[in-house]
Amino acid sequence: MEVPAAPSLLQLPLFPLRSVLFPGGHLPLRIFEVRYLDMISRSHKAGTPFGVVCLTEGAEVNSAPAPGSPSGDGYANEAFHLEGTLARIARLERPNPGLMMVRCSGTQRFRVRSSEKLKHGLWMAEVELLPGDVAVPVPADLENTAFALQELVRSLSERAGDPGEMPLQPPYQWSDCGWLANRWCELLPLGLQQKQRLMSLDNPLLRLELVSDLLEQMGLGLPTPDTN
Repeated sequence: MEVPAAPSLLQLPLFPLRSVLFPGGHLPLRIFEVRYLDMISRSHKAGTPFGVVCLTEGAEVNSAPAPGSPSGDGYANEAFHLEGTLARIARLERPNPGLMMVRCSGTQRFRVRSSEKLKHGLWMAEVELLPGDVAVPVPADLENTAFALQELVRSLSERAGDPGEMPLQPPYQWSDCGWLANRWCELLPLGLQQKQRLMSLDNPLLRLELVSDLLEQMGLGLPTPDTN
């Protein structure tokens, strides 16, 4: 069943990053900039999400603008993709007053309708929430992608010291196309533009088919389940 989109959110704070957050994914953040310390603190206290968008111009940490830059706000130019993912804070630690260690989880995709950069450098946006993936069972010809990921998770868990630091966290949804494709997208060494295109696809089956093609192109042998 398709997950309906919630009403549009107004004034959603954005966190532009050099990474792509997928629904169901986990994102660790080290927060030390004033603009984000305040935003994350308020989001954590209120239990509200913020938006993660992938940068197309600029850096994650604000710097002075280049000579002749038209920004006019004392910050270097920033630009980002208009489709991103809501992030909710799952864990927050404060090692010292000027630092937060945060672990977030991706929930729902959105599209930016309009955005504004405030004087202190924080982006605020009006966004349209996008429907969640339709639950599509993994077809027989793509089951090897699920089996290969299970093997990878077993291998990683054997080497991991803290299960909470694993890149994939339960509940595992091995039979769901969207979940499976998203987890592979997070783990594969893909460029940001490629990850952004895959995240933006509305069809979870197509997303998994493209992931399967990428695995083959990378020469990663996909084992098949042992049916004996």
